Amino acid sequence: MIKTNPAIYIVDDDESVRKGLRRLLKSAGYTAETFNSGRSFLDSVPTDTQGILILDVCMPNLDGFQLQAKLNSLRSRIQIIFITAHAQAGDHERAMDAGAKGFLLKPFSDESLLTLITSLML
Repeated sequence: MIKTNPAIYIVDDDESVRKGLRRLLKSAGYTAETFNSGRSFLDSVPTDTQGILILDVCMPNLDGFQLQAKLNSLRSRIQIIFITAHAQAGDHERAMDAGAKGFLLKPFSDESLLTLITSLML
C-alpha cells in the first residue's frame, strides 16, 4: 500500500507569505494549495476534506478564528496550524482549546513548521 501525503492548504491574505510557504513545502516534497481568504478556502475546498490547514489569524472579513469556528461547526477533520505576526494575549490558548494542532508566531523557523507538519502525518 502506498501512503500519500495529506492535502496541505495555506490561507493567508499576504501573497508573499503564501508564496514563501508554498516554496518551503515544495522543497520538502509537499504540495500545497493557497488561498488569499477564508471565504475563498470555504468556497473551494469540500467540507469533508482531510489534511492540514496553515491558517493566518489576522485577515479581513473572515479571520482565522472565525474560519476555525466555521470548520468546527461543519465537523471538519482538517488539522489547523495557526500562524500570526500579531498574537494577542490568549490567542494561543483560544486556538488550541478549539482544536488547533499548532500555533506559530511569525517569523518562525522553517524547521518548526516542517516538524509540526510531519508530526501531524503520523
